[in-house]
Formats: sequence, C-alpha cells, structure tokens
Amino acid sequence: MSDIPHYRMYIDGAWRDAADTIEVRSPATGELVATVAYGGVTTVDDAVAAAKAADEAGVWRNTSAQQRADVLDAIADNLAARTDELTALQVAENGATVRAAGAFLIGYAIAHLRYFAGLARTYAFQSSGPLMEAPTLAAGMIVRDPVGVCAGMIPWNFPLLLAVWKLGPALAAGNTVVLKPDDQTPLTLLELARAADEVGLPAGVLNVVTGAGPTVGARLAEHPDVRKVAFTGSTEVGKSVMRAAADTVKKVTLELGGKGASIVLDDADLDLAVDGSLFAFLLMSGQACESGTRLLVHESIHDEFVRRMVARAETLVMGDPMSLASDLGPLVSAKQKARVEKYIALGQEEGCKLAYQGTVPTDPALAQGHWVPPTILTGATNDMRIAREEIFGPVLVVLTYGDDDEAVAIANDSEYGLSAGVWSADRERALGIARRLQSGTVWVNDWHMINAMYPFGGVKQSGLGRELGPDALDEYTEPKFIHVDMTDDRRKHVYPVVISAAAQG
Repeated sequence: MSDIPHYRMYIDGAWRDAADTIEVRSPATGELVATVAYGGVTTVDDAVAAAKAADEAGVWRNTSAQQRADVLDAIADNLAARTDELTALQVAENGATVRAAGAFLIGYAIAHLRYFAGLARTYAFQSSGPLMEAPTLAAGMIVRDPVGVCAGMIPWNFPLLLAVWKLGPALAAGNTVVLKPDDQTPLTLLELARAADEVGLPAGVLNVVTGAGPTVGARLAEHPDVRKVAFTGSTEVGKSVMRAAADTVKKVTLELGGKGASIVLDDADLDLAVDGSLFAFLLMSGQACESGTRLLVHESIHDEFVRRMVARAETLVMGDPMSLASDLGPLVSAKQKARVEKYIALGQEEGCKLAYQGTVPTDPALAQGHWVPPTILTGATNDMRIAREEIFGPVLVVLTYGDDDEAVAIANDSEYGLSAGVWSADRERALGIARRLQSGTVWVNDWHMINAMYPFGGVKQSGLGRELGPDALDEYTEPKFIHVDMTDDRRKHVYPVVISAAAQG
C-alpha cells in the first residue's frame, strides 16, 4: 500500500489533505492507481475564498496580458517535459489507449494551452470605437474586464484537455479559478496544479478541489462569490448547474450531450467514409460527447457500406490500453459498462439487427476491466430510443435515407446539436448540407478534428456558449463601455437642456 501514491487537493498555493479519501482504479485491470483526498462543501468555500482574495488583491488580474501569456507557456512547457508520465497516468485513470492519450488527451491539452497563451497576447482587451459627434463630441472605449472567480467542472473522458479549455481562457483573461475534476479522473488535473505551482502561478489563482458532484459541484454552481461556471458533462446535470447558477445570475458555459449524425452520401469515397465513420464513434471507446453515433447511409449503398464497415471493424484490436497494438480500451467504470450493455439490448428489443459485435480481451490480467466491444446496430429508425438517447459507449446505430432532404431532416430531428458530419466526393454538395445541419460543429470528410482556433460548443440541448477560439475569451470577460467627453464645454452638453437654468447656477 505504501507504493501507492496519495494525492492531496491544491488550495491557495498549498497541498491540502482531507478526512475522506477515494480510490482511483484502472478501468482496464481494476488495480489501485492512487488514493486522493476527498473534499466537501467546506473545502469548496475555502477554495473560493482563496480565489476571491487573489482576485481582489489583483495578483493576477493586474498583470499584463504578456505576463499572463508567459506563465501559461511555462505551464505548457512543464507539462510537455512530462508528456510520457502524464500519458501513462491518463491511461491508468480513465482507460484511454496510449495512442489516444498521447495524441489527444495530453498532446492536445498542451497545444491548446499554448494557443491560449498566444491569444492572451493578441486579444483586444481594450479597443476604441468611432468618435461620437452627437449628442455631444465624445470618444468611446471598450474594455474587457476579467469576470472574477470562475469554476470549471471537468468530466472523466478528456480531463486534462477539457480542464485546459476552461483554465486557459480564464487565466488568459486575468481571472482566478477553482477546478473540480470527476471522481474517477482527478490525477491529471492535480498534476496540472503541480505544474502551475512549480512555475510560480500566484497562490489562490488556481485551486483544484475533489469531491462529489451533488455536493462539491452543486456548491460551486450556487456559490455567491463564483461569477462564472463552465461545465462539461451530461445534459441532465448541465440543467441542474444552470438552475443553481441562476440565483446569482452567473455567466454559464455548458458543453453537454450529443447524438452526432454522420451522413454518408451516395457519391462518398467508401474507404474514406468507412474508416472515418469507425473513428467517429470509437474514439475513447465511444466515450466522447461529439462522437458520430448515428450513421445515416444512403439506401443505395447501405448494404455495401455496412459490409465494408464490419470487415474493417473486425481488424480492430481491443486490449491493454498501454499497448501500442491496442486500438480500443475499456469503458471508465462498471456503471458505464452496465449502461452501454443495457442500450445494446434495448436496440435489439426495438427491432435493430446486431450487424457486428467485437470480442473482449481474454488476457486474465484484464479480467476485471470494464470491457464492451464495438457494436454496430442496423435497421434503426430515428424514433427509437437507441437512435435518440446518448449512450456514451462503442455503439453505432445505422439508419437509411432516400435523398439529401430526408438526410437533413433525420439529422436535425434530435434534441441535441453538438456535432455532425457529411461524407461526399462533391465538396459543394457536402457544404450545402452542412449549412442546413443544426449543429455547433460539422465536419466534411473527417471527424473529431477540433481546432483550438475555432469555437466549439453545441446548440439546442447540447449546450450554451463556446469554448476555444477568440470566442472563449469573450466568455471569461465582461465588456465595459467608457464614455469620454471631448468638448470641455458645459454649454455643449445635453444636461443643460434637462436641468433647469437655476440648477446650473
């Protein structure tokens, strides 16, 4: 037991333990990875108080954008120097394959943090408007101030990356931050705090508090001193966060569920679309909110497409996530495994055909892992629960359509609107369809290609606001208009008209 590391929370520039402790176990083997201090409402209050004190003292908001950018770059450098260590830690805590963890979960996080450092240097924190000549001669200035204390609630699928999506713009704008990781994946966020501490981020500017969502998360959402909440997770929980934030009228960014529609047109390159469609629903074993989990295939190519997709799926390897040979890892927990298996059974009850289901690892060392093989269900219609509800696992539901209009209608017939895709050899035709899709992101002949320079977020019940791109800093600042009179002559002002001559003296 002494070889198992113990992680403490990070509050006000110091590492803090708690009376309660949770275990982090490998989703692949069930082995104990670490123990972690487990906070509560009092811990949240202490972290928010530290963040508020740092904000009011101006130790971060009063630094220049260049200084803030330099610190963000230093944190990125610190993380980059430990890429291999962080990749292994990410695999251990959430079961991502080592290839996905290195490229997406860790590599993307570092690259995106560098993007926000660059954005801090170029963002218009202050701008001048046109000279106003009426009713008086005046100059106008717009200043974008930091919001204050910001709370970020991070899910378990891409913990470090999604923490950076909140921390990066928040710190770039001069705010202070309290992050709450998911119980299952707190380790990489605590390592992020370590990196910030080592490069000299002032105390209180970043705080990381572990604890249960219904207590720690709920307290952050309702806390009167928190002025901005950014949440990534399920639509159901996102609604509760929004309700809690409403009492103090906080700014809210919500990145919620999805049921991405991937449309394969009849002129698509089938080899490209087959590989792309598999990638669309199998990254992180389907545990990604913007996965392409509804596959709409033109009826004229349906049978051939499914045949090719099954043949390609049969070549994929599910196994030890630390092996470079593994394409797919486990699900994050036994609870998630049970949920996904329930949906697979439901799909067949609703009338879907099990066109393909892979095999789970037979290695005894992986026997305690949470394995669900890639599964393809055909014969679905868009009114089935399997086609409407987010599953969050390696399950693809295949539907057919007759023409472009029907494909768009099916794709848009969803409460979600986070991601969509179009596969076609005709880019103009694909773009025409993309413009009609009700989705925050639409890929043409690709999937999962999220770029730090462009906004990411959903419409409808997939969320509010945008992360990434210059829009992200808009979410963490408040615009202030400053009016500067240029006349220096009382007689030319408006108020002599509405204030009596006697009052004017």
